[in-house]
Amino acid sequence: MATEAKLLLVQFLRWIADRPRTYADVQSAWQSTCPLNCAWEDAVSDDLVAPGPDGFLALTEMGRVRLNGAAPPHPA
Repeated sequence: MATEAKLLLVQFLRWIADRPRTYADVQSAWQSTCPLNCAWEDAVSDDLVAPGPDGFLALTEMGRVRLNGAAPPHPA
């Protein structure tokens, strides 16, 4: 299950990197009652995302490094 959590975290980081996202966007798209789906909480606690001066969430330097070190997505 740890691998699934890591994949969700990478998916979340790619989603944030794709375009500007508000806190409300994140809460709407990534809310979950499943304790295994904690990508949003993990990204915040690991300092991978942070609100920017414009109010949109963005990857931190650590988030960019984590995302760039992730394996490329599998073709559909």
